Amino acid sequence: MIISVKRNFLELKNINDLIKKDKPEDNYSVEKTKPDFQLNKFFYKQIGKKYRWTDRLIWTDLQWSNYVSNKNLETYIIKNDEDLVGYFELVHHPEKNETELAYLGLFEDHFGKGVGGYALTTAIVKSFEKKIKRMWVHTCTLDHPNAIKNYLARGMKIFKEENLNIRAN
Repeated sequence: MIISVKRNFLELKNINDLIKKDKPEDNYSVEKTKPDFQLNKFFYKQIGKKYRWTDRLIWTDLQWSNYVSNKNLETYIIKNDEDLVGYFELVHHPEKNETELAYLGLFEDHFGKGVGGYALTTAIVKSFEKKIKRMWVHTCTLDHPNAIKNYLARGMKIFKEENLNIRAN
């Protein structure tokens, strides 16, 4: 079976255009982690299974280890007290002076609490700390329906759209 998917690419070119989302009232925090491929692999598999994140499922532990060892990759975990809530990955592209939000995901029991907006705000702020020209991300209709709403609500603008047909298993 073939599924039609719309993919949107969004960007923010100026930190002053960021529409911030404050931290939820609970004890949420975002912290940068040291490279740990098991952590990235865990989040990718557990959060991504609902959204067809499949490209990395075939990776070996060595491929995961090489990926998280990239000096241009930063992984941040989102917690509520000590409980894991989600994560995001930022890939800095110094040759283009930009940062890509490669992945951002939350566990379902934290949906609807403002955590996604807070996490995205933090990701954008952390990106612009590197004095970049833009931060960008892509999302598609397979992602959570609030993903694109969150990007737009933070001030990001769509700069490219494309339609894809993918094979569903």
